Amino acid sequence: MLVLVDGHNLIGKLPDISLDEADDEARLITKLRRYRARTGRNIIAFFDSGGSYKLSSKRTKGGISIHYAPHNKTADHLIISHLQRARHPRQILLVSSDRAIQQVARQVRAGIISSTDFAQELETRPASQDDEADVQLSKEEIEAWLSLFGASQ
Repeated sequence: MLVLVDGHNLIGKLPDISLDEADDEARLITKLRRYRARTGRNIIAFFDSGGSYKLSSKRTKGGISIHYAPHNKTADHLIISHLQRARHPRQILLVSSDRAIQQVARQVRAGIISSTDFAQELETRPASQDDEADVQLSKEEIEAWLSLFGASQ
């Protein structure tokens, strides 16, 4: 199953990440990597450009595909487009509380989970999982994230 994540919508529902934080997207991706390691699901996270990107941008980090909307579009637009073009939409799970995006998901018969419910799922750990099982970032990945968000070590 492919999980499409409305990134900023989900961040707004997480108790330990704020949209005001400079590293909010990187922190969400870390959580999604843990979720992917636990479930084996492929994930695409969509984000608005934040004003600094003129062109759309795609990158992959730790098995998570990350798509940034170009300056003149929104992440919502990218998600809707992806849903409408999907060959097998019933194998997609949309993570968003945005009603317009949910409506498109219903039309193509994709699965839907609200950002609130998925946030709870992200925070839930199986009883057998311990802290040592957390996904670790490589030095190169840390440097790439710091560079992406304008921070330096």
